[in-house]
This record gives sequence, structure tokens and C-alpha cells, in this order.
Amino acid sequence: MRKRVLVTVTMLLFSFGLAFGQIAISNLRCELLVNPIGIDMQRPSLSWEITSLIRNTNQIAYQILVSENENNLAVNKGDVWDSGKTASDSTAFVSYKGKKLKKDTRYYWKIKIWTNQGEGVWSATAYWHQGLMNYKDWAATQVGEMPFVDWGGRWIGFDRMFPWDGNQSENRLSARYFRKEFKPVGKVKSATAYIIGLGLYELYINGKKIGNHVLAPIPTDYTKNVKYNAFDVKENLKEGINAIGVVLGNGRYYTMRQLHQEYKIKTFGFPKLLFNLVLKYEDGTETVVFSDNTWKGTADGPIRSNNEYDGENYDATKEMLGWNKVGFDDSKWLKAEFVQEPGGNYEAQMSENMKVMDSIPPVSITKIAGDRYIIDFGQNMTGWMKFAAQGKKGEQVKLRYAESLTPNGELAVANLRDAKAQAVYTLKGSGKEFWEPSFTYYGFRYVEVSGYPGTPTKENFVAKMVYDDVRTVGTFKSSNPLLNQIYKNVWWGTAGNYKGMPVDCPQRNERQPWLGDRGIGTIGENFMFDNARIYKKLVNDIKLAQKADGSLPDVAPDFWRYYSDNITWPGVMLLITDMLHQQTGDVAVVRETYPVMHKWLRYMKDRFMTTDYILNKDSYGDWCAPPATIEAGRGISANQKFPSPLISTAYYYHFTNMMAGYAAMQNKTEDVSYYKNLGKKIKEAFNITYYKDAGYYGKGELTDNLLPLYFEMVAEPNVDKVFQYVVNTIKVKNQGHLSTGVIGTQWLMRTLSKYGRADIALQIATKKTYPSWGYMIENGATTIWELWNGNTAAPDMNSQNHVMMVGDLVVWYYQYLAGIQSSVQNPGFRKIIMSPEFVHGLDFVQASHQAITGLIKSEWKREKGKITWTVAIPSNSTAEIHIPSSSLKNIQENSKPISSINEITYLRTEKGRQVFEVPSGNYVFKF
Repeated sequence: MRKRVLVTVTMLLFSFGLAFGQIAISNLRCELLVNPIGIDMQRPSLSWEITSLIRNTNQIAYQILVSENENNLAVNKGDVWDSGKTASDSTAFVSYKGKKLKKDTRYYWKIKIWTNQGEGVWSATAYWHQGLMNYKDWAATQVGEMPFVDWGGRWIGFDRMFPWDGNQSENRLSARYFRKEFKPVGKVKSATAYIIGLGLYELYINGKKIGNHVLAPIPTDYTKNVKYNAFDVKENLKEGINAIGVVLGNGRYYTMRQLHQEYKIKTFGFPKLLFNLVLKYEDGTETVVFSDNTWKGTADGPIRSNNEYDGENYDATKEMLGWNKVGFDDSKWLKAEFVQEPGGNYEAQMSENMKVMDSIPPVSITKIAGDRYIIDFGQNMTGWMKFAAQGKKGEQVKLRYAESLTPNGELAVANLRDAKAQAVYTLKGSGKEFWEPSFTYYGFRYVEVSGYPGTPTKENFVAKMVYDDVRTVGTFKSSNPLLNQIYKNVWWGTAGNYKGMPVDCPQRNERQPWLGDRGIGTIGENFMFDNARIYKKLVNDIKLAQKADGSLPDVAPDFWRYYSDNITWPGVMLLITDMLHQQTGDVAVVRETYPVMHKWLRYMKDRFMTTDYILNKDSYGDWCAPPATIEAGRGISANQKFPSPLISTAYYYHFTNMMAGYAAMQNKTEDVSYYKNLGKKIKEAFNITYYKDAGYYGKGELTDNLLPLYFEMVAEPNVDKVFQYVVNTIKVKNQGHLSTGVIGTQWLMRTLSKYGRADIALQIATKKTYPSWGYMIENGATTIWELWNGNTAAPDMNSQNHVMMVGDLVVWYYQYLAGIQSSVQNPGFRKIIMSPEFVHGLDFVQASHQAITGLIKSEWKREKGKITWTVAIPSNSTAEIHIPSSSLKNIQENSKPISSINEITYLRTEKGRQVFEVPSGNYVFKF
């Protein structure tokens, strides 16, 4: 009799748990989203996770059923797609191969799997909603009518300023309010709202806000692509007449600095709206409510100005009670005007919107002078403050935000540059009033409140932490409190700078998606956050920003026109592509980005590579390397560039190796040869040009030597000599400290561990003196500073919430301290390389990562000279376990000799470690 295994979905898994011997599908996903609404591709990819308490559980086949009718799935009928029993161990990025998908249609799907442990039963049902897939799917007339003009949708707005907006140079622009009443013509079966509200929008139906997101949609270069959101709004409708309301904020469409540095900053225009509400009826007919000039609009509402840099002004005396409900008198409102479309392709938004992810109460309120109070939330964060107040009509509460205080207790705002980072709320005087902004955010720990009626108390204030609605999928804890606090600081800084794209900082007049700030750090971020969709968008933003000649920007989307022909900033595209492939197993991202990367590398070679194969072009050098002492950097601006052909040449060599690998994946044999041959010539030229007989490269800077070591550019006879130079630089010259900037810090910790000195890496990570991550914390940091000397540098470039100085620290936490690393040959954690550094100085390390295959854990502790190492390997994965022991006899698993465990296979002895192949399951090793 064949063994049958239980297959359930998340709801059952978490409601009832798993009995011994059961196998479950713990998650079904379309394009890695659970039950997504608004997919615009004909071949979405499907994914699922397998959870099992049975060791060595591997999928051997699957069957997927897809139907428009959920009842069909109940009788196991996949009339849209039945994959049949398909022999495969893939559980991610399985491409849909059924009938052509129809717009605005919900598709239900379920799956059955077969494993080496037995056959499963059908999972519960999940769904995705196919959205509007083409430009012409956006209705401009009612379905069934002959359109007057054949186009895709009607954009509305007001392409002008109003008298109360002030002059354009002030960047003051009030929010636009639009409304429309409609009546369904039958019994509604489904209702889906599609909206592109630029720059930002809030959507209401019958007075209720749709969705729990904020600051939507995510920003793009609107001339290249614009993102739509879709919502199931059937439950928001009522019989008879209904009302739609939309508020438009400025976001990045009405640029934050409209008339400032026009040569650098892209401008797009005034806010605008494209909207479709598709109503499908029980009788099979449908109508569409769409944006046109029958809508009414006004800019004379309560949001008097909104600007991402400067904040928001809200006048509650201008509130329009019931403006988004049926029956509101809009006779004094204007007729909505047709406006030009933004120019970019319409695309479904596949990455998350932002959301209020946490609420943080104040830790203190301090009166400083007059009616001014400082509210301290104890944590540098991004978002805003919500408050309650009761006062007279016309009284104004003024807010100013900052990251820190001056020595005399005032807000320190010099590092904001000309960003005002403020808010003004005018009371309407009708009882207790609550307010929070809609179309701005701040980077802050402190808020100055003035004009508050009465005495402010903690109960009337709360900070709202805002970032992209991504899961935290990683945990890390060690016996060293400083390492743990650094991890916490990194988490807060990383989360807060997810703003529909990864930005550099959240507080000053910048907030740009600088590419160089990310790089290798994205791997560490992915261990912490389910951020693959954020970075797939960023890769696409870079792709869209490429010029016809092949050049790439330093910022993407290129809101700032910075095309510096720098290798290290645009080259992050390769590093992010590699992260996505290695961490998730996504092969498509390699295929899609390869032509862009290839074209760019050719462009850089043709323009800047000498006949001696040195890439003589770099813009930033090792950006923001620390001054020699904390005092040496006092009052000095960090905005200084030190271009380095050594760095650019080393990076280009590294990229040739990566591209050769990508080319091989796609069977591009000519490209493989091209990149291998080019790399060989660059390596030879690099060593001739930069290697010194004394055993170091370049001018002897730490970064100059880390790069050739990690990139394996050093001639074999010189490796030990160069690495010893690195060790001496750190231990003697730097007295145990780092001396790297943005570039070098991305390779520092892993190079030390790769060459056998994890102990030195740990010393660097646990330093509390300058320069170090610990020094930041000792000086009050609750995120990561932009500069190692952030407490003494000039304020013009001195953010206290940047991620660029994290480097490869968090990568090192996971891959080396915990020993969780995806195999290069089997990416997406199908095979996990687990070789922790059981470094002395730590008594325990506990880490976990919810990978695309499932939950991975690695926890070790040292007691009385023995190590206990607990490991969890997800189903459908295997691990290569490296245990430091001179003999197999000294290793036990679950209190038994490891040699007696049938599932575990001994592979080899390597560098003093016993190496085993271990299938999925939970294990406890002692040695």
C-alpha cells in the first residue's frame, strides 16, 4: 500500500500544528506573493513551501490545477491548466503554462506533491487576480459603447498651481481631491479598483479608505514606467448610489525641489489620476467606472501643502465633511480636467507598498523654552508622529523632526540641509482631534512640538514606523551584547530606508536610491528581510535608466541625473543580480539583466580601459573612509572624492568572472571565452601595475589589498604575503580597527574569515573605540551612521541613518558566525553550506533564515570545551555540514555516533573539518 501524506496550507498548519510524520505545504505563492491582486503577465510563476518533521523529505513530482471557478478545484478539475503529474523537485519559480489568461479575472489554484516519503493530498486553494495587462485595457468609455477616441484610459488632474500654493520655487502644492458618484446596474459579482495616482494617492469608497498601505504607489521614473495598484472592493459597495474619493499627494511626481538645480533633478509635472473600477454582474455583464471630466475636483482642501523633504501642512478648518461619501454638495468644486499621461508604461506593482509597520510610544517629553517641547522616542526611525489635541479653532500645532539634539537640548537640524522636516496642524476646535500626515515621512528620533494647547503628555503622542510591507525573515543573537545591538541597529536602518526602493537616508534633502550604498550589503539584508521584490524592482529601474550607448547611472530610478561612468556604483546591478540568484534561485533575473550588464561593461571598456588593461575611471574611490583619528575629521566635510583606478580595475576583473558564469548559465559560449580571456589580461595587468615587492598593492591601503585577495587576483606565491600585510595593517597600524570606506567594508569581514582569521574579524566587530560600529553605539546611535566619525564630521553630509557602512558585516554574521550560506552550484538554498566559525570569544550564536525553501536554523553553544550545534534544514534541501574535529569518533548526532546515522553521509576531511552531506530535518551535533 502506498504511503499517503497530509498536505495542508498555512491556515491549518498554524491552527493545528503538525503531528509527527506529517508533511505540509506551508505556503502557496504567485510571483512570491500570497493571493496577489493585479498581475499583468501571461506567465506568472508559482511557488510553494514544504514543511515536514520527517527527515530527508524531497519532492519528486507535483501537479498544479488552475481554474476560474473555485468549485472546479473542489472536484479536482483544472480547466485553465492541469499540469498533470510533473516529475520535478522545483518548488519555486514554476512557470504557469496553461490557457491564455484574461484581464481582470481571478484564478484559483492548488497543488498536490509527491515526495520520496509518499504521495500528498491536495492542498487548500489559493488564488491570484489577473489585472489589466495592456495599455488598452484601461477603459475610456463604458464597456459596450463605441469610444469617441480609441485610447487607453483618461488621465485627470489640474496642471496648475492655485493661489494658496504660493510660488513654484517654494515647492508648496496642496493636495488634489477628486470624487465621483455611480450606481451599479445589476447585482455585483465582483468589483476591482485599479488606480494610478501620481505622485501619491489615497483611495476611498463610501468614506472608507481602501487598503492599509501608505505613500502609494512606489516611486519610478514616471517617463519610463508607472505602477498601478488593484483592490477587491466588492465588500465596500452598497446598493444604490456609491461614491469614490481620491486624494492626490505630490510624492516624487511634483518634484521635491522643483526649481533647484534643474540640470540635476528630473521634474515630471503636477499630480494626476488614472482610475478604473471594473464591476462584473451576476448576469455576466460588466461596466467600468473610469476617470474622466465627469468627476469633480478641488485643491482647496485641508492638506495645504505636502512635500517629502519639507513635510505637510494640514488645516482642519478646511475639512470637507463627507466629501468622499454619497450626497456631498460638490457644486462649488471644479470640473476635473483631462491632462497629459506621464509617458511611462503602465505596470502592475509587484513589490509591496509601504505600511505603518509599528507604533512606538515616547520615552520622554522635555520642555525647553516657551511653549516648545522635545518628544524623544528613543529610537531613530522613519515615518511620522500621530498626536491628539484639543483646543480652539485656528490654533496651530507645529512639529519639527530631527535625529538628534544639540548639547543645549535643541533639535540638531544642520544635517537636514534645506529639508524643513516639519508639519503644521491647524485645529478646527471641535473636541479632541487626532492627526497624522498622509503624503510625507521623516527620519527622526526627536520631535519638537510648539503651540500645543495645554501640557503635552505621553498618552497624546505615538510614532509610526513606516517601511515597505516586507516580512522580517531572519533572526540573530549571540553571547556578545554588542554584536546583538549592532544587528538591531542595522535592522532599524535597513527597514526604514525601504521606501518603494532602497534609499540612502530618510531625513535630509536627498533620500535617493544611490546604488553604491547597497552592493554586498543586500545579501545581509536578504537574510533579514523578504526583500527580493524590492531588489528586482531596483534592477529593473537600473535597466530602464540605461542610455542608448550603454551607460548606467549612479542613482536608479535616476531622479538625479548622475551618470558619472563610475564602475562601483552602477556595478551594483551585477551584485544585486547575483544576490537574487544565489539567495532565491531566480534564474530569470540573470537572463533579463545580462544584456544590460554586457552592454554596460562593453561601454566602460571601450571608453576607459587602457591598452594595458587598466580601467582608468573611478568616481568615488573608497568613499567615506575614516579619518585617521576622530579629531582629524572634526568639522571636515566627508564629501570628498578620491578616484582609484586600482579599485575600478579590480571590480572590472571581478565582474568578468561573474559575467563568465552568467554566460555559461545561458550557454553563451562565445561570451564565456570573451570574459575569461579579458579577465586573464586584466589580472596580469593589475599585478604588473599595482603589486609591490614588499607584499602589498597600490599605496598599501587596506581596501587596496582586500579586493585582490577576495577577488583572487593575487598570484599564488604572494597570497600569504599579501594577507599577512592585511593582518599587520589591522593589528599594528590600525590597532585592531578597520580603515575602510564604503567599498572596502563590503569585503572586509569575509576576506578575514576566508583566509582563516575570523578571530580578527570578531575583534573588529566588537570594538567600541573609533572607528567601529561599536563606537557609533557608544555615542548613542540606534541605527548605522553614514560616517565612522559621525559625531565630529561637518553636518553637510552626516546622516545618522545610513546602511552603506554596514558593508558585509551582516553577511558575515549569517554566513560565517552562523554558517548559513547557499551553495553557488545549487542556489536558492537547495544546497546549504554550513561551516560556522566557532570563534573563541563567543559562547553561543543563534541564527535563522526563512529561505524560499523554508526555515533554516543554526544554533551553537560552547560548554566545558564542547560544542553543541543544532541545525534545521528545510524540506527539499540538503546541507553540507563542516564540523571541526580531528576524528569522526568525536562527533555525535542526537547522542549517537555520527557514523551510525543512516541519513548522514561522510564526504571528506577538509582544512581540519569533517564534511558530511545531511538531508532535510532537525539535527543536534556534539563535538
